[in-house]
Amino acid sequence: MKLTVNGEERSADVVDHESLLTVLRERLGLPGSKNACEQGECGSCSVFLDGELVCACLVLGAATEGRTVETVEGLSHDDELSPVQRAFVEAGAVQCGFCTPGLIVAAHALLRENPEPSDYEVREALSGNICRCTGYGKILEAVQRSSAAMYRR
Repeated sequence: MKLTVNGEERSADVVDHESLLTVLRERLGLPGSKNACEQGECGSCSVFLDGELVCACLVLGAATEGRTVETVEGLSHDDELSPVQRAFVEAGAVQCGFCTPGLIVAAHALLRENPEPSDYEVREALSGNICRCTGYGKILEAVQRSSAAMYRR
């Protein structure tokens, strides 16, 4: 099958039952999206599919033929972190790192739609992402930092 991933047309041999997450990680060598719950509950595998935020573990890989996927790896450009990625590092919002890619993708989704979210809106947008290492204070701070950096409040 062929699909566009992070702006590049890619091909992969896909088994009928494989999820998009498996295709990304095992067939295309993109390990950023994490495999945790495999039920769409934790947000660790969040990606953009045709611009919409989805849990890659819930999408049938074969159903993405000809479609466009953007992963956490595609959010940085020219080896420079995106403002959201940079803010997560600067705020200390990265603990073990397992949930971080999904949180970063979800934060990008929020900031694309709402460049100046309230704390409540950030909490609501990230409510589908679970972090088991820490409280969410630093994560919320990182999203607000990146909002300010991206949109110069």
